[in-house]
Amino acid sequence: MKIEVYSPTIRRKEMDAVLTAMVEEKIGPGERNRLLIQTAKEQLHFDYALALRSPAVALYLALRAVLQSTQTESEHEQKEKEQKRKAVIVSALSPRYYLQVLQDLHLTPLFCDVTYDFPCMSRELIENTVANKPADLEVLAVVLHHTLGFVPDSASINELGFPVIEDISQSYGSWFKPKEKKNTEKSEDASDTKEKKEKEDANSVHAQDKSNAVKINLNGIFCILGLEERDMLTAGGGALLFAVNRKDASALRIFATLADEYCLPDINSALAIVQFKEAERNLDKRRDIAEFYMKASLRTRHKRFIQSKNDYCNYSFPLVLETGLKDVIAYAKKKEIILENAFWNSIAQTGLAENCPVSNSLVLRTVLFPIYPRLRSQDAERISRLIMTLP
Repeated sequence: MKIEVYSPTIRRKEMDAVLTAMVEEKIGPGERNRLLIQTAKEQLHFDYALALRSPAVALYLALRAVLQSTQTESEHEQKEKEQKRKAVIVSALSPRYYLQVLQDLHLTPLFCDVTYDFPCMSRELIENTVANKPADLEVLAVVLHHTLGFVPDSASINELGFPVIEDISQSYGSWFKPKEKKNTEKSEDASDTKEKKEKEDANSVHAQDKSNAVKINLNGIFCILGLEERDMLTAGGGALLFAVNRKDASALRIFATLADEYCLPDINSALAIVQFKEAERNLDKRRDIAEFYMKASLRTRHKRFIQSKNDYCNYSFPLVLETGLKDVIAYAKKKEIILENAFWNSIAQTGLAENCPVSNSLVLRTVLFPIYPRLRSQDAERISRLIMTLP
């Protein structure tokens, strides 16, 4: 049986939620759109959010808000900056739809490279990009994509002084801790067991709240959480655009009266609400599968990216190959396992990021293995054996 590289995690709960929205004949933007924002707020602790039809719309509005904030500067400062083109720093491994959004806003992309160990921008690399930029470019903002679910050091990047927009579409849930397996002794009577469980649950809730307060370390003025088919959570399409603190949220509130044509329909919102509620369960399943793969990868000469300081949500399982990408994909296909170029949809894949040699090299050498919650254990074992025997 063929194993696909990707499969959306759609179970009965998701199907029932969407069907209910259809039966009630309420599929356009409405109550479920608002409920989605409230559900997301419980996890992300933002001040204000918009549920939109696509990540492209979210990025467009975020950059519009940054542009409008620059209009409050003095006339002298504006005249100086009008003489320069406005640029936005993006990773060469960012999604290529970024380019269309920047073009629509008449902004210039300033491509930043990555390292072979980590597929996201760092402070040092951004500083190098700024130092080598053309003199007629003025940096407007940094769009920080959490590529393949890896979490960059946004705090240090934020210290550079540029407005930062974080794209967490592939890294949602990196702050969740694995559930600990609890064993209770049979000798405990029912009342003792119940009392102990209540205490553990109370401590667990307190610990989770404390963890969320510390580990959801989003430093961007705005954040984008895509809900597309291949994002960590899916609504079949759409995105949340949110601001964590009140000061930044005021810049988003100007879009509060957006026409319905920009807002996420209820039929998609219904699916996303269930995805949020099932996220922790799905993350645990991803961790279990990743453990198989990690052990197998230790027996190959191919390399893995290194996640430092933050936990990894196991959005994907990439390997940087020492051999040709086509040979490995063909080898896996013979075993009925579909692999994929990790950066097939990136800016670097278009060939425009000529000044980013590492990104261009990774485009040719990085492969993704199937890892999704509905993957059967026997299929995960097949993929592990494949990893161990890669050419």
